[in-house]
Amino acid sequence: MLQQSDPNLKTNVCSPSHKSNSHPARVASGATPTNYHTKVDQTWRSRADSKLSGSSEAIKSHFEPAGASPPSAGEVSKDIQTEDKQDTSLSPATTNGAATPPKIPVSAQNEAAPEQGFLPVLKNRNFLALWSGQVFSQLADKVYLVLMIALIESHFHTGDRTISAWVSAIMIAFTIPAVLFGSLAGVFVDRWSKRAVLVATNLLRGGLVAAVPLLLWLSQGWGSISGLPAGFYLLLLVTFLVSTLTQFFAPAEQAAIPLIVERRHLLSANSLYTTTMMASVIVGFAVGQPVLDLADSLMAAVGVGNGKELIVGGSYACAGVLLLLLKTNEKTKSDREAPHILEDLRDGLRYLKHQRRVRTALLQLVILFSIFAALSVLAVRLAEIIPGLKPSQFGFLMAAGGIGMGVSAAILGHFGQRVSHTWLSLVGSGGVAAALIGLALLPHQLWIVLLLVMLLGGCGAIVAVPMQTTIQKETPAEMRGKVFGLQNNGINIALTLPLALAGVAETLFGLQAVFLGLAAAAIAGGLLTWYICRTSSKVSKS
Repeated sequence: MLQQSDPNLKTNVCSPSHKSNSHPARVASGATPTNYHTKVDQTWRSRADSKLSGSSEAIKSHFEPAGASPPSAGEVSKDIQTEDKQDTSLSPATTNGAATPPKIPVSAQNEAAPEQGFLPVLKNRNFLALWSGQVFSQLADKVYLVLMIALIESHFHTGDRTISAWVSAIMIAFTIPAVLFGSLAGVFVDRWSKRAVLVATNLLRGGLVAAVPLLLWLSQGWGSISGLPAGFYLLLLVTFLVSTLTQFFAPAEQAAIPLIVERRHLLSANSLYTTTMMASVIVGFAVGQPVLDLADSLMAAVGVGNGKELIVGGSYACAGVLLLLLKTNEKTKSDREAPHILEDLRDGLRYLKHQRRVRTALLQLVILFSIFAALSVLAVRLAEIIPGLKPSQFGFLMAAGGIGMGVSAAILGHFGQRVSHTWLSLVGSGGVAAALIGLALLPHQLWIVLLLVMLLGGCGAIVAVPMQTTIQKETPAEMRGKVFGLQNNGINIALTLPLALAGVAETLFGLQAVFLGLAAAAIAGGLLTWYICRTSSKVSKS
């Protein structure tokens, strides 16, 4: 506390050159020099929280109009003592002449502290609409492939061809649009309303699936083309169109998340997004056939056939209706301006060239998805060499990876904000590599393999979620469609090539060598991300 015996009190408090952190004093009646008023006001504005701006107004109310002489030392000291007794909650307390920050009410502290976990994003109505639409759309995507297999078995499969040949043709029709249109779709997504793209793509996919029974009925008398029924070509066409619409939906969905979610909550939003995506993979492939059979039974009970097509098409339609509730408040480019496709693609590539953090995050995602695509092939071989497990039961191994990824993503949503994205990526890459090395060394014990695959999935989420969040945070709104289109294209290629190469590599080099090679790729990706982020931080500081 200031003392009355201080002979320099008047000069120190009222002079414009006063630098002390002492308690701001109330000026005696009729004494408010302009320089004093300004100095105290500036001091309080620099210390007070923005939510407590009312405290500055309370201080100003103590001052009288200018025109009187400055207060004496005794008056000031007396006023200080009086104000200390009246209000000590907002004013800076002094200890040995040094000021401590003002005490902030608990309510203000709670308002300022960011909420953790999934609750903040689930309170966001726009994200809730987007997430609900994602649930129905992702489930429909996964069950769609099960539906195609069911239709092939009931309409086209004969003894002269294995069902694998029919399914492979469907998979090719589903993959080609991802390679051809993944990047191009992002160019248009940048110029169109994200909400319109999300709604339209789901409603159109729902309409296409619902039209399948009619198309098969119309094609009954069309004969065959090159030895294949005409109706099967229609299935290939519908699959191609559904996949093409998906290429527009995917970048629009990713670009919409940062439009409706605050930056500090993006990690939680992406964790929930990843959890839902992996859950849809497990649920879609695991219960797809029972759900389709149940839908057929229910529709047959009310005299309506084709329940399988209606349930899948209805899921897409539900997603479209839910996404009508989404409000992105975005500014789209003029509809009159024709998109310059090649130039926009070059813009996206130039952006990735100059943004090392975004480019590296994208590269890590491509490496990660390549590893998981290869695992889907190698899991068949693992199931073959594990005693008591059949090759057809490799789905148990993949489900373990999905469970690990879902659990890890959920934990990240609650606690991941406290850790650097770079360290999460490095730790996750190390965990992926450790799991792959474990699979190379211990491939014959079922429970060990299940735990290692679960670890692989969990550490994969530790890489995927922060890297996806980094791309969203670092990419400006006008570039997101292009960048996410390129990301979608790269990931689709990463998911396709290993399907063809992993089996060949396993035949040539053996299962152990392939797992060790994938582990080396995971370590390289993690170290590359860590190095680039570290050097970028040093450059920005300099």
